Amino acid sequence: MWDPSVYLRYADERGRPFFELLARVQAPDPPLVVDLGCGPGTLTAELTKVWPTARIVGIDSSPEMIDRARSLGTEVSFQVGDVRDWAPDPDVAVVICNATLQWVDGHADLLVRWARDLTPGGWIAMQVPGNFDAPSHRALREVAALGPWRSRLAAGLRRPGDVLDPAEYAALLRPYCDHLDAWETTYLHLLEKGSGRHPVLRWMEGSALRPIRAALSADEWERFCDELEARLESAYAADGGVVAFPFRRVFVVGRRSPRIGGRG
Repeated sequence: MWDPSVYLRYADERGRPFFELLARVQAPDPPLVVDLGCGPGTLTAELTKVWPTARIVGIDSSPEMIDRARSLGTEVSFQVGDVRDWAPDPDVAVVICNATLQWVDGHADLLVRWARDLTPGGWIAMQVPGNFDAPSHRALREVAALGPWRSRLAAGLRRPGDVLDPAEYAALLRPYCDHLDAWETTYLHLLEKGSGRHPVLRWMEGSALRPIRAALSADEWERFCDELEARLESAYAADGGVVAFPFRRVFVVGRRSPRIGGRG
């Protein structure tokens, strides 16, 4: 279960990659734009400003996220759905998938299928976190390997190999795209350290720790967080009440080549 309020604790920091991804999409007047893994919908709603005449659809597997998105009262159509089951119909001119595919096993094949089946001239834009080898996630895997919860947590852990490098994503899309842009950015988030839990742990509660929380009892969850926080305090020490949190992200944007046929 996703908690939109927890996810949106760092909404500005989480939103910046979305806009930098969007800036590389050069679709002038698309009839239909689909945001796959739209979450609470706050970023999807911004697409109506970029393409005011387009029909905008947001899809997410979490009913809680879609309920939050629908409460925004925008003209966007929000739907519960699994991105693994989605396929572009001929009207889709832009596909955006922001910070979603890292949760999908075998997502490279899925990305290729979307690019292959997208209408010629359409755009595909994807961003995934590339920080699974960071101290935060190494600490997460260390704690998950300890204690009585070990067997229950293995399936929910993300590892460095779960996402590719920019060149690898570019190689996947190159056979289908005549315009391609792939890059990575490491953001340095400066998180204030308050009186509660360590700010990196609070960040992780909104995403990486979600499957961990779902698998543990309340008492186990508190013990898990205590052990993880001790490691995070060491890896991300506060300086003047601020914790520096580097966060790498990987981007790829491509335009489906008009010279290539449709669905294969």
